[in-house]
Amino acid sequence: MSPTPSATGRRLYPKQQGCPIARTLDVLGDRWTVLIIRDMLIFGRTRFSEFLASLEGLSPNLLSQRLKQLEEEGIVERHLYSEHPPRMEYRLTPTGEALRPTLEALANWGITFRPR
Repeated sequence: MSPTPSATGRRLYPKQQGCPIARTLDVLGDRWTVLIIRDMLIFGRTRFSEFLASLEGLSPNLLSQRLKQLEEEGIVERHLYSEHPPRMEYRLTPTGEALRPTLEALANWGITFRPR
């Protein structure tokens, strides 16, 4: 069976489309997306420059792409302030905030099974 494109442009195989884990990974399944959400939930980061400074190795283009994807998925919303120069901040929506227990569980797993 050939894969079909998902909302994010990734490919899901027909048997995976019914799986909630596969559908979730379609949205959150790359390193940077989860770390952007972590930065917002745990460290309170909201600005593009803060994410770039925090996430070593993440390019501005990829950060922009990931933030746009999170916005399209309803996990993040963008707030433009009418200041000079303009200021843009990103905030988690209630859907994004609902990821807190999931990220806490991932952190606890890492502490237990991947200690430094």
